[in-house]
Amino acid sequence: MRDFLPRDAAIKRNVETVLAELFAKWGYNEVITPAVEYLDTLAAGSKNNMEKHMFKFFDKNNRTLALRNEMTTSIARLVSSRMRLDNLPLKLSYICKVYRYEQAQTGRQCEFYQAGVELMGNSDPSGDAEVIALAIKSMLQTGLRKFQVCIGQVQFINGLMQKWNLTDNEQKNIRIALEKHDLVKLAEIVETSNLSSTAQENLKQLPLLHGGEEILTKASAMANNDESIKAINDLRTVYTFLKSYGVTDYVVFDLGVIRDFGYYTGTVFEIYVPGMGSPLCGGGRYDNLLENFGKHLPATGFALGLERLMLALADQGKIDNLINSKENYVAYADGHIAEAIEKALWLRAAGEITELADKAQSFTEAEYYCQTKGYLNLVYLQ
Repeated sequence: MRDFLPRDAAIKRNVETVLAELFAKWGYNEVITPAVEYLDTLAAGSKNNMEKHMFKFFDKNNRTLALRNEMTTSIARLVSSRMRLDNLPLKLSYICKVYRYEQAQTGRQCEFYQAGVELMGNSDPSGDAEVIALAIKSMLQTGLRKFQVCIGQVQFINGLMQKWNLTDNEQKNIRIALEKHDLVKLAEIVETSNLSSTAQENLKQLPLLHGGEEILTKASAMANNDESIKAINDLRTVYTFLKSYGVTDYVVFDLGVIRDFGYYTGTVFEIYVPGMGSPLCGGGRYDNLLENFGKHLPATGFALGLERLMLALADQGKIDNLINSKENYVAYADGHIAEAIEKALWLRAAGEITELADKAQSFTEAEYYCQTKGYLNLVYLQ
């Protein structure tokens, strides 16, 4: 876990403000859920066996609690219990801390900040496109310019594996290899299977299906079942909508982008920036989660890491725009404190950042303090 010193705290707050305003403009209403949930609640929507990474403890009645490890499950619980009669679709946003007990990595420690949205009640590709477009606009609105959005489709690969009659164990191992981008392991699994040579070659090609719209044509040639065909058609529709949003310059298709097979059910995506090995943002369709809380509702969304975003902005030289300019330092000689207070109040009312000296100073002292603290203007009353 970490401290944020004043400069970084101000940058983080400004990034949060930019994102909160953007989410609101797109019609997403902010929700806030408790940092502590029952373990059973979080485990019900846990992705990729995340329970082992949760901070767990007991309340006074020996019930097992945990710090939230992500927000989607908490929001699913909230929607299923307290918003179940609200008109659909539901468009919800959040900016909060989450906690995961894992080895610290670049831009993420055990306590970190996320911002994101959930679109619940829309099963159409238009919903996937809106969420992806909003994720891209989030990057741009904060000042980021160099990034790439990789879009994949879980159903495409699921359909292929089922059509090829792979055993459950083979499917599991293939999914693990794809999620980890382990091409060597994938090749080993494929070559020891009973698949035809054509099926083996297609399976090996999955992680290499990366590029522009032409990738969908290649994938269509491989699709040999209704589920895979529908997946590619959905991606075509998503891409058509993204053209309308004007964001396709940032988009590539990568059918090796899998995320969590057991959680995601359709279109998925990740956002990468140069020099950062882990995704800055990720999300996708998860139509089965809310059933765990007694309400069937299709859903899609994304989460982005604020610390990683701040690192990317700094690396691209875009961080200065998020630093508050310190405008005025009001200092005074002996006997002029009342005038100084009045002047400071007037400047603040005009919307300018203004610090008032805590005691009388000479002009030289005030000028030195003003320079070392980075204020643009010295107002000295004498």
